[in-house]
Amino acid sequence: MVNPICPIDELLSIRDYIRWGSTQLAQAETYCGHGTDNPWDEAVYLVLGCLQIPWERAEQALDARLTTEEKQHLSSLLQYRIRDRVPVAYLINTAWFAGMSFYVDERVLIPRSPIAELIERGFSPWICGDEVFQVLDLCTGSGCIGIACAQAFPDANVDLVDISSAALEVAAINIRKHHLDHRVTAIESDLFAELKGAQYDLIVSNPPYVDADDLKNMPVEYQHEPELGLASGRDGLDCIKRILSQAGQHLTEYGVLVAEVGNSHTALALAFPKVPFLWLELERGGHGVFVLTCAQLKQFADESACR
Repeated sequence: MVNPICPIDELLSIRDYIRWGSTQLAQAETYCGHGTDNPWDEAVYLVLGCLQIPWERAEQALDARLTTEEKQHLSSLLQYRIRDRVPVAYLINTAWFAGMSFYVDERVLIPRSPIAELIERGFSPWICGDEVFQVLDLCTGSGCIGIACAQAFPDANVDLVDISSAALEVAAINIRKHHLDHRVTAIESDLFAELKGAQYDLIVSNPPYVDADDLKNMPVEYQHEPELGLASGRDGLDCIKRILSQAGQHLTEYGVLVAEVGNSHTALALAFPKVPFLWLELERGGHGVFVLTCAQLKQFADESACR
């Protein structure tokens, strides 16, 4: 399926396709929110990913000429991106997170959590990496957070938990991709339901947190993602409330919970004014990420039980 407006005979090199593609994306007013924030980077992501050219080799490859088959394939993907508003990551089945490459498709959300920055810093100063042996990635989706944690903490075992069996199929692909079968386990569970007695030094979660109004008004690109990974009730808090009430039971004495709630952070703070959420400021942007200790979570659970 070749885009009829594509001047294939005039576009010769990778550089040509990036330049032309960025113009088409800009003119079509596509929404960039899945790993890029502008049409140029979106075109680079699409072209290099489609041709399987590593980003670090891009400069050397920019003037390489393309075959007719490669041109047709690129034109077809660009048409899907513009006409159907399919995010690039789904078109090339690749997303990057914390410097690592992950397989993705429409069974999972596209990795984009600002938690990546915390993983790269080893969650310092809230935990000591030498004391992290058990990690839980709750609502794992593609497995990107947990797998990146496994790389950051080489002595740790990591559980990837999700309610979606389809998402866990993708997570399993990524476990194998990064050769972590010996340390990373995918578990189907409704939050902590199947984790009887398990305790962790670190629980990391990017749960569903989009409220009803935001879900209704999201750009078309987000409609390709599974609603199960986005929607969390009228105020966006359905899932995180359950996590807060149970997480303390599954943390070691000095363990911590790190969670992202995005735009729902205001609603969460208003709903629980006595909970001492530590809201993190991130150098690379992003908001709505908090840290709570095991002791703080247990106090929250006790107070909630008394209501």
